Amino acid sequence: MTTAARPGLRRVEQVMGTAISLDLADDLPTATLHALADEAFDWLREVDARFSTYRPESEVSRFGRGELSFAGASADLRGVLERCAELWRDTDGFFDAYATGGLDPSGYVKGWSAQVASDRLLAAGAANHCLNAGGDIRVRGRSAAGRPWRIGVRHPWDAGATCLVLTGTDLAVATSGVYERGHHVLDPRRGEPARGLRSVTVVGADLGVADAYATAAVAMGPAGVAWLDRLADHTHAVVTDDGRLLHSTALPLTD
Repeated sequence: MTTAARPGLRRVEQVMGTAISLDLADDLPTATLHALADEAFDWLREVDARFSTYRPESEVSRFGRGELSFAGASADLRGVLERCAELWRDTDGFFDAYATGGLDPSGYVKGWSAQVASDRLLAAGAANHCLNAGGDIRVRGRSAAGRPWRIGVRHPWDAGATCLVLTGTDLAVATSGVYERGHHVLDPRRGEPARGLRSVTVVGADLGVADAYATAAVAMGPAGVAWLDRLADHTHAVVTDDGRLLHSTALPLTD
């Protein structure tokens, strides 16, 4: 007996220096699914070209060197800079696009770009999808199996394991951690790598904001836990450097 193929499409590409996966779970024509995936990845590559701090010719690099004025920047760059300024205020300066001395909005851009891609997919009729941009994840609707999406949060000491699993049909999940690059997130007040929190996961409705909040909490160190507790409309999970797992009671955990 044969089993009918599940609807949808899965694609993985290397963009922004990381593997980005897209799962489209709607029962749409194959050509339509491939066109939607093409548009999503074209957008992410456009963002990479414009916002990469590793490319001297990128727009963000030229702006950082003073070769491009704010008025002469693209609408996307102006919007990102304005949002970063707002997030700097919202986090009491702990999310700082200038923390390293030069302009680097990466702590917002990856989540923001994935959120925009997800919004466009939804508007185009792909109501059921999962976009995973290197650990920044936006899910909507249900998987091809008809169930809510399950999102594993990587165990900070074991790359092959998860420390918890989330589930939902409309979630933005961003994780900032030190398990791959060490303590690389700077405390902007001291100008030194922050310590105390090994992994911070923030769950909300907007992936760019969740991404920035997760980065800010890591930068705060242990004080970031109390700050996360005060956030409205967001839940979180934190793994401390000494191995404690702390999380919001309302975190959408799998039963």
